[in-house]
Amino acid sequence: MEQQYLIDSNTVIDYLAGKIPENGMRLLNQIVNQTPNVSVITKIEVLGFDCDKASERLLTDFFNDSNIIGLNDEIVQATIDIRKQSKVKTPDAIIAATALITGLGIVTRNTRDFNSISGLELINPYDF
Repeated sequence: MEQQYLIDSNTVIDYLAGKIPENGMRLLNQIVNQTPNVSVITKIEVLGFDCDKASERLLTDFFNDSNIIGLNDEIVQATIDIRKQSKVKTPDAIIAATALITGLGIVTRNTRDFNSISGLELINPYDF
């Protein structure tokens, strides 16, 4: 089975806007075609912004077609541990904990947000 990934909020927005370089878009097309994985915090962050109706529909459709990984006790505890060790922002800690607990890599352009957390596989679609 191919490696699966958790798509970070910034990558969802950039992917749907077509802002990622061509090679990164190819990678994301493959990931999205497998059924994209996103944390519930990504859904909250992305859909929490006010945007026009067409953009809102595109984003809603993306999340309707995605595997939304919610919080459970294991992810919550891992988030707490990450916050104590790395002092990263809570949304980033939730995304990192979700990736670690589920065994998913993270696709993000903000790799520096996650660099202090050991055990993560980070993919920056802008680096392809």
